[in-house]
Amino acid sequence: MSFQVYDTTLRDGAQQEGMNLSVADKLAIARMLDDLGVGFIEGGWPGAIPKDTEFFARAAAELSLRHATLAAFGSTRKAYKSADSDAQVKALLESGAPVVTLVAKSDVRHVERALQTTRAENLAMITDTVALLVSEGRRVFVDAEHFFDGWRFDSAYTFDCLQAAADAGAEVLVLCDTNGGMIPAWIAEITAAVHGRLDTRLGIHCHNDTGCAVANTLAAVEAGATQVQGTFNGYGERTGNADLTTVVGNLAIKYGLEVLPAGKLAELTNTAHSISEITNIAPFARQPYVGQSAFTHKAGLHASAIRIDPDMYQHIDPLRVGNDMRMLVSEMAGRASIELKGKELGIDLTGQDEVLTRVTEKVKELEAQGYTFDAADASFELLLRGELTGVKPSYYTVESWRTISETVGGGDDETVSEATVKLVAGGVRFVATGEGNGPVNALDAALRKALLPVYPELEAIKLVDYKVRILDSDSGTDASTRVMIESRAGKASWRTVGVGTNVIEASWEALTDALNYGLLHAGVVNR
Repeated sequence: MSFQVYDTTLRDGAQQEGMNLSVADKLAIARMLDDLGVGFIEGGWPGAIPKDTEFFARAAAELSLRHATLAAFGSTRKAYKSADSDAQVKALLESGAPVVTLVAKSDVRHVERALQTTRAENLAMITDTVALLVSEGRRVFVDAEHFFDGWRFDSAYTFDCLQAAADAGAEVLVLCDTNGGMIPAWIAEITAAVHGRLDTRLGIHCHNDTGCAVANTLAAVEAGATQVQGTFNGYGERTGNADLTTVVGNLAIKYGLEVLPAGKLAELTNTAHSISEITNIAPFARQPYVGQSAFTHKAGLHASAIRIDPDMYQHIDPLRVGNDMRMLVSEMAGRASIELKGKELGIDLTGQDEVLTRVTEKVKELEAQGYTFDAADASFELLLRGELTGVKPSYYTVESWRTISETVGGGDDETVSEATVKLVAGGVRFVATGEGNGPVNALDAALRKALLPVYPELEAIKLVDYKVRILDSDSGTDASTRVMIESRAGKASWRTVGVGTNVIEASWEALTDALNYGLLHAGVVNR
């Protein structure tokens, strides 16, 4: 039996706190999922949510799916009503989706307390709704809500719900850990018990409230489930759903299952990050397989082994999922770490033992002062290039800089910051003054004002993040400060670090490194 990957990012994932997807967002994500090659994309709940009704209407005209099949989500008919007169069931048919996924109560406590109906009527609701949809030419998947909790309370009735759906023509019976409270051993035992009594395909749908959603999904697969449901990046309400990026990575690489079309696994990381851009939720760096830190190494011992064979400290080649290995430079670094990091940055340090020793000692000395280079690759590259050539890359020479902040009285006091920078660039001396909503913003404005006549390429470089950390808080206002700045030009981004006795001094160092690095990587010639 072929394996199926069913994505519910657009419905279950969209229930995450703080996430608000427009119809255009959902259409864009659907295209990405289809390009990756997932089998089914659950678009939402038409009839219940106006935005989802619009999604299916637009999908019919705007989506041309090559790999995936669109699924509409809804519930069984209301108690003591006919399926063909139920407005929500009609909306499922009118959505035009070839697959309908029905949520059905399978825990008798929910039947009697939430639906406030009888056991027999709930079974009839399942049977009638599935049968009607099948008679209308729809493929029907049934999500047995609270299945595992229901089984542990009254397995006989929970199984009756599955049997009713199967007898009515359901193609897939999805076992749902709706509350996310299960652990792998329980999932495996119950799934195996069901698999031994039914011929219908079984699916698994897990939430992550015990932190076991992925493990529970894999346990169900080992026990006989051949459809996995989940969300990209583990989105979902509370602690989220099973993360499909991890599930797919494990099934494809560890189990050897054909869960995606040939060659598509290498697009897993890019798809995960592209979806993050649309949801506006920053990618989780330590996410398995696709996270920025998934194949990142910091300890010198690791680096020494990786220089000989990368597989010594990596469970797979990161290129298989479209990711890459990264080396971090810190006080834990040895010469092997520096050499590998140089290679990553395109700088060959083979045989340059003196440089390696010098840079290693320099990094340890600076980190003892409060610098950190594991999250500031750009500053490290400038340091490395400076040690190689004897001069740290710089596109200008600074004579002096200063900042002034003053509060202007009035109805509402307003603080205005002003900065003056004196420098030489392109053989010309510039004196520029800038204003901003703080001293750092004012310095940035003044620096750019002075440099833009010589380096118009700076227009493309934007400061996108700014973080301050007090390093020795016991010193109070006399404490040293570390500043991290993230800059971006187009799709490229980089981080720089500065340390000083005050926040402005540290910010200036990080800011000047950011601009120099940006010009260097834009291929700008020192004028």
